[in-house]
Amino acid sequence: MQLKEQLQRAREDVEAHLNRYFELPLNTEKTIKEATHYGVLNGGKRLRPYLVYATGRMMGADKADLDILAAAIECIHSYSLVHDDLPAMDDDDLRRGRPTCHIVYGEAQAILAGDALQTLAFDLIANHQFAVPASQQVKMIASLSKASGIEGMVGGQALDIEATDKEITVAQLERIHQLKTGALLNCAITLGALSAKSCDEHTLAQLNLFGQAIGLAFQVQDDILDVEADTETLGKPQGSDIAANKATYPALLGMAGAKQKAQDLLAQAHQALEAIDYDTSELASLASYIVERNY
Repeated sequence: MQLKEQLQRAREDVEAHLNRYFELPLNTEKTIKEATHYGVLNGGKRLRPYLVYATGRMMGADKADLDILAAAIECIHSYSLVHDDLPAMDDDDLRRGRPTCHIVYGEAQAILAGDALQTLAFDLIANHQFAVPASQQVKMIASLSKASGIEGMVGGQALDIEATDKEITVAQLERIHQLKTGALLNCAITLGALSAKSCDEHTLAQLNLFGQAIGLAFQVQDDILDVEADTETLGKPQGSDIAANKATYPALLGMAGAKQKAQDLLAQAHQALEAIDYDTSELASLASYIVERNY
């Protein structure tokens, strides 16, 4: 199966699982249920769920376990997008060509929808019967908690806010994106590995190096596309990062330097995979896609 088909399959699988949850007769208020559902069905690439599926599949994990983990990490990612779009944050009216959650449901409901998605992620993992020992299930929860929180995604968002309208170094920019984007991408890989019975420390360490490289490469390519792609392709205003006075890799390194940075990170990702005793061809293809994509 080609990478494009694998990405589509992951998207369909995780969205089907999330839809089944929101089709349940949940004991809640109608509008918040609709806003939360709207927030998670945001038309994204579902890259994090794909990384869960691809890593777990590579290591022989149970598909039902991967469905839960893919849905959980997408809930965290989607909550972050709902909150990112709010007027107090990035103040975006569009998300992938659709009105953002707060535009449709109002700011208060959007805040609550993001909160609901965050807690749903841990609810899904905590209440599922995994095929691996409970000790690995606890590690899953711990990994997602750290990647999502003050030492992960939230910490990166805070650093990003602090850096707005300021001159920062490439090292500082890397730190922002290692936390803001990279932590959750890396966590997706870790969750996939932890769902396998044969999970070992060497494999986890190499996958961590791979995840760090592709997490940063993803953001470098995003910065490049913010300059080179048009609004229709991006699904958001072209040049929005520049307009918000945010530091980017093209701004600090020049466009040629940013593109070389992406290639260097791709090489690091492939090198990390070479030291893993599994068929890593699917993850290698994904790394190449991250750097070569045009949206």
